[in-house]
Parts: sequence; C-alpha cells; structure tokens
Amino acid sequence: MVFSSLTFLFFFLPASIACYYAFPQRWVRNLILTFFSLLFYAWGEPIWVLLLIFSVVVDFFIGLFIEHFRERKAIARIGLVISLMFNLGLLISLKYFDFLVEITNALTGLTFEKPGILLPVGISFYTFQSISYIVDVYRGEVSAQKRLINYMLFVSCFHQLVAGPIVRYSHVAREIEQRVFNLQEFIDGSARFCKGLFKKVLIANIAGELAQQFLGRNLAEATLTGQWFGLLMYSLQIYFDFSGYSDMAIGLGWMFGFRYQENFRHPYIAQSITDFWRRWHISLGTLFRDYVYIPLGGNRQYQTRNIFIVWALTGLWHGASWNFVLWGLYFGTILWLEKLFILRWLGAVPAFAAHVYTLSLIVVGWAIFYFTDLYRLAQSFEVLFRIARVPVYDFEVVTAFSSNVLWLAFACVACTPVYTGLHARLEQHLRKGIYNMCLLGQSLAFLSISVILLVGKTYNPFIYFRF
Repeated sequence: MVFSSLTFLFFFLPASIACYYAFPQRWVRNLILTFFSLLFYAWGEPIWVLLLIFSVVVDFFIGLFIEHFRERKAIARIGLVISLMFNLGLLISLKYFDFLVEITNALTGLTFEKPGILLPVGISFYTFQSISYIVDVYRGEVSAQKRLINYMLFVSCFHQLVAGPIVRYSHVAREIEQRVFNLQEFIDGSARFCKGLFKKVLIANIAGELAQQFLGRNLAEATLTGQWFGLLMYSLQIYFDFSGYSDMAIGLGWMFGFRYQENFRHPYIAQSITDFWRRWHISLGTLFRDYVYIPLGGNRQYQTRNIFIVWALTGLWHGASWNFVLWGLYFGTILWLEKLFILRWLGAVPAFAAHVYTLSLIVVGWAIFYFTDLYRLAQSFEVLFRIARVPVYDFEVVTAFSSNVLWLAFACVACTPVYTGLHARLEQHLRKGIYNMCLLGQSLAFLSISVILLVGKTYNPFIYFRF
C-alpha cells in the first residue's frame, strides 16, 4: 500500500485515525497504531511482515541484554555484535545476495545462478533504525525500551516504515510514552500530508512519465535534447517523489502526536555539493555521519578514506548494483575535492555560478542513479556529451515542453522556499482561526486535485520503495 492510493486515502487512513482516537489510553493507542502499521506493511507482501516481527523481537531482547550488562562492556559488546551480525546478515542475504553472486561469477568464471530473492519493502529503512537503536543503547545514549509493543511501534510505525525518514529512537522515545492530542498539530499535519500528496501526484508522477518517455529510448532513437530533457524530468521526479513522501510521513506523524525530523530542505537551491547533501535525505546523511564517518575518525584522521567508505556504503544502501556504487563514489569524489579546494573557489564566484555548478553535477549524478544497466548508462553518457553522433533536435521534446510549460514553471518554483516563506508570513500576519481556515481550504484543494488525478491512473510509483 502507498500513501497516494485511493485505498489508503479513503479507507485505511480514516479507519486508523478513528480507531486510534476512539480510546484515550496511551497503551491502547500504541497497540492500535502497531496493529494498523503491521496491516499496512502486510497489505502487499504478507510473508515479509513475519520477518519484520522476528527482527523486532530479536533486537528488543538484545537491547535489554545490553542495558543489563552496560557496566560490563565486554559482555554488552557481545550483544552489539550479535545485533549487527543479525541485522546486516538479513540485509545482505535478502538485498545483496544476487549482487554477491554476480561478483563471484565475474571474479571466478563460475556460473552460479542468482536466486532472485524478492526484496522486502523498506528493509533498508527499518534495519538502519534497529541498528541505530542498539548502538545508542550500547553507548548509553538511550535507555532500552522495556515494553515490546512500544519497541514494535517504533520500528513498524506505518508513517515512516517503508520509505523513511529514518527515525532514531532518541527522537521519539518520549512521544512513544507520553504523546497527547493537539488540535493544532493535527491541522498542521493534515495540511503537510496533503501538500506531500499534491507534490507526489501533480509533479512527481507527471515528471516520471516524461522521464520514462525520453530516457527509455535506445541509442538509435535517442537525441541530445531528448536525453537532457528526460534527465531533468527525472531530477524533478526523484525530488518530488521522495520529498513528497517525507512530507506525508511527517504530516502523519503530527496527526498521531509524533514529531519526526525534517528530511529535505530545498536541496536544489544548494550552491555546492556539500550543501546539497546537508539538504537531501537528511536522516540518512546524519545517520552515516554519526554511526560510520565519526567512529572511523571523521575529519580528525584518515579523512579521505572515511569519505570514500561512507559514500561507497551510501551508494550500496540505495541498491545492489554497480551503478549505485559508482553513484556513491561519484559524489564522494566531488565532496572530497570540495573539501580540498573547490569550496574556496565557490566562495569567490557569484552565487549564480556556484548554483549552476551544483545543479549540473547533481543532474549528471541522477543519470548514474537512473540506469542500473552499465551498458545503458554508458550509452546515455555518449548521448549526453555527444560522444555518439545522435541528432540534437527533438520535435517530441518541443511538444512535451510546450504542452507542460506552465506545469514546469510551477515545479521549478516549488523547488524553492517560496511556498514555505509565504506560509510563514501568513501565519505571522493572520489570526490563528483565519490561518487555520486557509490551511483547511488549501488542504481540501490539494486533496481534491490529487484524487482527481489518481482516479483511473496506473502510473503511481514510489521510487524509494525499492530501497
């Protein structure tokens, strides 16, 4: 099930809200929310909910074990190692086994057959949440959760279960135990959810269809303008798809009393790649920083090694394919060069030039991300940089652009803080009641437009579900 489905909007969400708020007791609400979360996860893949429950139970008891032996570090470390082996073992066996078979065959000349294991939705997200919890308990930064149902809720909560943002236990521990209903938060959360839905349906889906139209061509049909236009459309799709989902997840959290941290801060206005990665998928970036980069030595020692390890892992986190490794190392190399000298150069050039530099590198990076087949990726670069002799002009691009010029202008403006700034000013200058009425009107408009566009549509993917 996805947030942008009619089933979720008109059946699952109303039912979960009604059942949740029908009971004032916090423990009952936790039980109800956990039940709906497991139902949400099992909707499309019932078998994998058993793996999720098993994983939660294992880490719950390991967390208690580590806390019990916290003063005896050697014993507590055994629990940490077992949890890491268990979680990473599951992730590797389910997500990366085919990739490891491919590498083994290439290195040895053998022909082992790939088992073709179906990837459980959201396994990277909930595995990393579990690992961060166990590490924090081991470090003494949080106390182990004493109630299994509460820990189950932390890991499985449907707001962020399958596509993030990655939530750390320390950020929601108090809310799991003590959250209360707040009408203003519910109104704000509803508005945030509808805004994310609108971004997903009106911008990401349309951009995705255009990207598929032009990037799906073979070399014989490709054109220079078609390839660049398709890549720009994919850049819009992946941003509005993922940030729209994050908006919906954060909005749902507010509606149920949780405050999840922001996951995007207008990344396409960045003026360096360093700045871009402080704004894009913030929950993943801070997780790799705090649990991999800093423990390896961070900026203090072996900085170059640490950067490339983190970015190779960042690439692999997104998928078991060589293009994701290349994508991670591509950005790792740029970030390393920026730390060496490029950031000083960017500080001396006009802001517009720094912005063009950043966007150009981002868009090229999305080409590496899009093509999982390295042969198709190489063909794409041949077209993009005119290594292959392909036509420049593409009449279909002109038609697609002219047909969508107003939509494209709206999408570009939506990448900036204009909307956020306008809302902040309205909230500052309008009385609360009037402001809430404006929010309600906006939410109804966004929801109505989204539902109209969803009816009869078959193209409604979420890119990050496969991670």
